Amino acid sequence: MTLRNELIGLRESSGPLSKVLVVEFPAIGPAPFAGMLLADMGATVIRIDRRQVDRSKEDSVLAQIFASDVMGRSKVSIDLDFKDPGDFDVALSLIGCADVLLEGFRPGVMERLGFTRERLEKTNPNLTYGRMTGWGQSGPISHLAGHDMNYISLSGVLSMIGERDGPPSIPLNLIGDFGGGGMAMAFAIVSTLVGAREERKFSELDVAMVDGASNLASMIFGMRSNGAWRDQRASNLLDGGTPFYSIYRCGDGGYFGVASLEPQFYRCLIEALGVSDEECFLNQGDQSKWLEMRRRFEEIFGSNTRDYFEGLLSHLDTCAFPVLSPSEAIEHPHNRERGSFVDVDGVVQPSPFAVVNGERASKVSPPPFPGRDRERILSILKL
Repeated sequence: MTLRNELIGLRESSGPLSKVLVVEFPAIGPAPFAGMLLADMGATVIRIDRRQVDRSKEDSVLAQIFASDVMGRSKVSIDLDFKDPGDFDVALSLIGCADVLLEGFRPGVMERLGFTRERLEKTNPNLTYGRMTGWGQSGPISHLAGHDMNYISLSGVLSMIGERDGPPSIPLNLIGDFGGGGMAMAFAIVSTLVGAREERKFSELDVAMVDGASNLASMIFGMRSNGAWRDQRASNLLDGGTPFYSIYRCGDGGYFGVASLEPQFYRCLIEALGVSDEECFLNQGDQSKWLEMRRRFEEIFGSNTRDYFEGLLSHLDTCAFPVLSPSEAIEHPHNRERGSFVDVDGVVQPSPFAVVNGERASKVSPPPFPGRDRERILSILKL
């Protein structure tokens, strides 16, 4: 058995990427998320953590923190100090066996650590090398620090989200870090692996969150070009600018999302609400009636509870559903039946999202404490 196969054997998996070995350098946010997605699809992901001096801390509060690090789930961990020549050689040995190397440092950090492209390519001529940054490996501000909000600001996306007369609303760190970053990186990695089936070669992937975020808005940029989208917030089809694609407050303080864009869904909605004969609802496309339509929707939803409207609308083709909290989403019957969330040692988290042949792509295991698998890996490498 080759070293690579022995390392892959560190994790039991039957997912579609079960023959793929990934080495992930320490990072926060999008790079670990990309690694999680690959692990969810069955890859063996060896996470290189910073060297732990005192492993007795594994029984402390610190261990609880790592146990709730969902992005570390199903991974293997070795702790290394890159300044230690022996540990540096261990990292190179792992890279030499890997299909993928994943890192999330600023440009130039890998080179300063000694992991230059030349050395990596010499170590593994078939390596897919994923480099996750906010601004990219090139460009006038590529060297600057940044966070999700900064990347989606310069991509043009943040300006589109929020109320018409207020400031833009921060959409957590979902668009830059995870959608435009980690998920984009995972897709780029898998694309490279698939494309290299016939002829493997060294591939360096420069994935920037500022690019990924703007790509998530590709449809909107297209709509802008033909006048179907205006830059003013809350004045468009999909940003709350229409009364039939908006969120309404219910009488109990809960919220209900109405997305009845198509005529048949809109008709179903107003018939279920019993207002189909009111003048402001007669012509969905009559913008002169939208202000009155919105006012009436506000009155209607404000007159009863969120649960009432869920019972009234959510079993019909109205495209109208309650806005759930995370706790409520976990307990929703649809999510429960599909197994959309899983409890891993007391940490409830989203399940791997891909269902392959009727089953989730892989079984989730708890995230490792840094360095947990060090001795097993060194034994395989005979170091």
